Amino acid sequence: MKTISKFLSVLVVLILFSSCNDDDDNNVTPQTNTIVDVALNNNLTELAAAVTRADLAGTLSSDGNFTVFAPTNDAFQELLDSNADWNTINDIPVETLRAVLLFHVLDSEVMSSELSDTYVNTLSTGPNNEAISLQVEVTGGVSFNGTATPLTTDVNASNGIVHVIDKVMLPPNVVTIALNNSGFTSLVAALTDSRHTTDFVSILNGDGPFTVFAPTNDAFQDLLDSNQNWNSLTDVPIATLDAVLKYHVVNGLNVQAKQLSNGDVPVIGGSITIDLTSGAQIKTSSNQTVNIIVSPATNDVQATNGVVHAIDTVLLP
Repeated sequence: MKTISKFLSVLVVLILFSSCNDDDDNNVTPQTNTIVDVALNNNLTELAAAVTRADLAGTLSSDGNFTVFAPTNDAFQELLDSNADWNTINDIPVETLRAVLLFHVLDSEVMSSELSDTYVNTLSTGPNNEAISLQVEVTGGVSFNGTATPLTTDVNASNGIVHVIDKVMLPPNVVTIALNNSGFTSLVAALTDSRHTTDFVSILNGDGPFTVFAPTNDAFQDLLDSNQNWNSLTDVPIATLDAVLKYHVVNGLNVQAKQLSNGDVPVIGGSITIDLTSGAQIKTSSNQTVNIIVSPATNDVQATNGVVHAIDTVLLP
């Protein structure tokens, strides 16, 4: 009897010990290293708070291969200081905050060594739910969206890569796209000529959507070279410049390259014809045939209120 009793006592101890071990295992919190964890572990507390308020913590903790441009706490403070009604992250409307944060996220991993002068699609969306474009520049120093620069790059997470930046980037409209691109300085100068009676900047800052065919700087130089009396844009009669600029904007449509089709398209200043038989081309009422430049750095640059296509010649009505 003593032997049986001793055996039962040992068995009870073993069962209790096993039960305790099971409970301990169930109480262990698995260690993760998601993008959200990286933010918390690197004192990016304002970003973490913003992600939580915008209900994006689940997205950025999920499986994936994201690239996140992560603003510092100082960058978020600068954003708050830009609006008198914003004292904390909680004062920013959720819809606005969500759009801004998604503009900082790519759905693929991009290491700093892979950056180039181009535009990349973000998770933020514009008209027709098209992905809004983020400008990346490396020539002369790395910058994003024309304003932000990297502070720390290539921080690994289990579901992507984090690059810490010094600004909160705001999704651009078509005006900002032109302002930030050094290839469109002549277009910006033409749009902002003080002789205008048409306020092109106010128009293009509107809701749209717009499809803008944007001549490059070289295209404007070719225009100037076509008239011996034109040495700069200020030599072009303002009525001519006004008519020319209106001929480059489609109002009410956000048409990406994949949506272009053969036929006439109304622009603010008349009508152009899209011809895809020999590549993406525009035919004008003045019998020009103009190429739409198809490259990642210039084509389908999506903004919050429209899309921009670079072209190699100024369209003449």
